[in-house]
Amino acid sequence: MAKTSKKLLGRHRRHGSIRKSLSGTADRPRLVVFRSANHIYAQIINDELENGGVTLASASSLVGDVNGGNIEGAKVVGLAIAKAGLAANIKAVVFDRNGFRYHGRVAALADSARQGGLEF
Repeated sequence: MAKTSKKLLGRHRRHGSIRKSLSGTADRPRLVVFRSANHIYAQIINDELENGGVTLASASSLVGDVNGGNIEGAKVVGLAIAKAGLAANIKAVVFDRNGFRYHGRVAALADSARQGGLEF
């Protein structure tokens, strides 16, 4: 059995407490962010469906020559998720920071998604 770090366990605990009160609906789906050391990912998810949620739009730093390990790459991904969301007729979302601090790359992605046209 693999040993889980205290840092990861803390993020999972924070994410669980956030998800108790946060859910994506058809009117306001959930914009969830995941960041790793080298990349950053964003998905727009509708949690109302009976199969546990459906991803309506997604964007990541894996596509193209974007460096997701810095703030500039997070801004590019934020604009991409806003563009993908608007293409899917999604204008308003609720923001799920996934247990990460609202700081650095996570905040940059959120700010650029707002500039791209998403409301949250």
